[in-house]
Amino acid sequence: MKVTIGGPLKLAFRPWVEGLENVPAEGAAILASNHLSFSDSFFLPAVLDRKVTFIAKAEYFTTPGVKGRMTAAFFKGVGQLPVDRSGARGAGEAAIKSGIDVLERGELFGIYPEGTRSPDGRLYRGKPGGLARVALATGAPVLPVAMIDTEKIQPPGKVMPKLMRPGIRIGKPLDFSRYQGMEHDRFVLRAVTDEVMYEIMKLSGQEYVDMYATAMKRQLSEAAKAEKEAEKAAKAALARAEKEQAEKEKARKAQAEREQAEKEQQAEQRRSEP
Repeated sequence: MKVTIGGPLKLAFRPWVEGLENVPAEGAAILASNHLSFSDSFFLPAVLDRKVTFIAKAEYFTTPGVKGRMTAAFFKGVGQLPVDRSGARGAGEAAIKSGIDVLERGELFGIYPEGTRSPDGRLYRGKPGGLARVALATGAPVLPVAMIDTEKIQPPGKVMPKLMRPGIRIGKPLDFSRYQGMEHDRFVLRAVTDEVMYEIMKLSGQEYVDMYATAMKRQLSEAAKAEKEAEKAAKAALARAEKEQAEKEKARKAQAEREQAEKEQQAEQRRSEP
C-alpha cells in the first residue's frame, strides 16, 4: 500500500513534513494527531518508512459482497484495525485493547484523541479514555502530530480532491512514565490528554475549543435541524398567507362582479320603463 497508494499520494500532493527525526526507527510509539480529514490516515503513513496502525469500525471489514471484500482488503492494506463497537462499553475498550496489542508488538499506533474529525477546522478537547490509558498501560512514548490543511483538499460535498500541499508536523516524544500504574485515575488521564492536546495545538496553530467535537457536531446538527424546521414553517406560513390572499382576491372579484351585474340589471330595468 505504501507503493500503490503512498507513492502516488506523495507525488500528486507533495506533502511537506517537519519532525521526521522524532519518529523512532524501531520500537513502540503512539502517534497522537489532530483530525481534519478522512485523508489524514493516508498522508501520515505515506510519509513514514514504518507501518502505522489505526483503528476503524468493524463494519468496514464485515460488509458482504464484492464491494465489501474490496473495502476490507483496502482498509487492511492501509493498516486499519477493525474494532467491534458492540458490547457494554462499545468502541472504547476495544480500541484500548487493540492499541495495547499493537504497541506490545513494538509497532506504531496512530490515534485521534478528539475521537472524530473536527467539524470546523478547530482543535477540540481530547477524550481521556483511549490515548492516555494506552500510553500509561504500555509506557510507549507519545508523539504529538499536527495535520495541516488536509481539510482543504476535499471539503465536504466535493467529489474531486484539490491538488495542494498539505503539511505534517511531528513533535518530540512525550514521556509519561511518571504516571506509571495510574491509568485508572481519571485526573491523571485528563492531565495526560490535555498535555498532548496542548502540544498538538502548538504544532498545528489551531484555535482550541474546550469541548468535545462530538458535542459540537450535535449542536451543529441540532442547529441545522432547527433552521430547516424554521425554514419549513416559514414556507408553510407564506403559503397560507398567499392562499388567504388569493381567497380574499377571489372573493373581492366575485363581489365586484355581483355589484356590476346588479348595476347592469338596474340600468336595463330603467331602459325598459315606459
